[in-house]
Amino acid sequence: MSVRSIEWVGEGIEGRLRFIDQTLLPGRVVYVETVAAEEVAAAIRSLKVRGAPLIGIAAAFGCVLGVRDYGGADGDGVLRRLDEVCRMLAQTRPTAVNLFHALERVRRAGDAARGAGRDGVVKKVLEEALAIAAEERGMCRRIGEAGLELLRPGMRILTHCNAGALATGGMGTALAPVYRAHAEGYGIKVYVDETRPLLQGSRLTAWELMQAGVEVTVLCDGAAAWAMRRRLVDAVLVGADRIAANGDTANKIGTLAAATAARRYGIPFYVFAPSSTIDPEIENGDGIPIEERPLDAITSWAGVRIAPEGVAVFAPAFDVTSAELISAIVTEEGVLRPPFEGRLPGCGSARGRS
Repeated sequence: MSVRSIEWVGEGIEGRLRFIDQTLLPGRVVYVETVAAEEVAAAIRSLKVRGAPLIGIAAAFGCVLGVRDYGGADGDGVLRRLDEVCRMLAQTRPTAVNLFHALERVRRAGDAARGAGRDGVVKKVLEEALAIAAEERGMCRRIGEAGLELLRPGMRILTHCNAGALATGGMGTALAPVYRAHAEGYGIKVYVDETRPLLQGSRLTAWELMQAGVEVTVLCDGAAAWAMRRRLVDAVLVGADRIAANGDTANKIGTLAAATAARRYGIPFYVFAPSSTIDPEIENGDGIPIEERPLDAITSWAGVRIAPEGVAVFAPAFDVTSAELISAIVTEEGVLRPPFEGRLPGCGSARGRS
């Protein structure tokens, strides 16, 4: 992929974080460079940076910037600063578990450098952040390789939200096998749900697929079931923000509707995610925290009110698809088909392909 959604630029601990402001796509491609952890937190909160794996990567680099701006020299002080930055970043997006995994990793890395002074802690945290970014890119490649076996030439795919390069820092999760199939000359066609209310599908997924030369058609979220009934869709591919131990999966609001329609019309529904998205501490989808959108995301568009003043609003950002509706979950370890209970990576002794 030519799209590089995030990277650390410059020399070592004196570098800076560079990312695409995704709120401006597709009209403008603007790269933001920052040296402030608070700006990283604001970017995650405002969706300039979004997508579960990408949020984790950005937060890890945000920790680097946060500990680097510590003015003292003592190791204990910089570790207190690291803990403070981790708490700030943890409050940005509650649903994506990758965020919390990344923060825990950099916190442990900082603790391992206790006694090494500020620069020693910063160096160790940067090494961990770079490792997280590299691992996510590698996991995307492996997810693409594993998921390719689910596709065939001429296939017509439906996606919801964005689970590509813009969401991961690599080639994507749900879009990774699409890119692999495209490179192999499969002639894949992708139907992209617009993904109300923030239009991550029409603004982001359609844009990056067009950059790669993949055939794309955008449709309203409400048209997905009709497309399935008309046999225009051969498979549904989505990403995930958190997967419970039993396979229940949280993804952008509207995913459950797509999964339900896919089951009704006998169309396979596949979830693609790195193992860092699996939360073995949550038994099922009932325990997944669901973020709420600001009310004006529903009642207004581009500054214009589209609903009556004072109307009640229900605005969940995510929904949960029950494991029983999922045909397979694909991680970097391979394709896993139901039953998922106790078999997902990190959730039991049995792993990998079935």
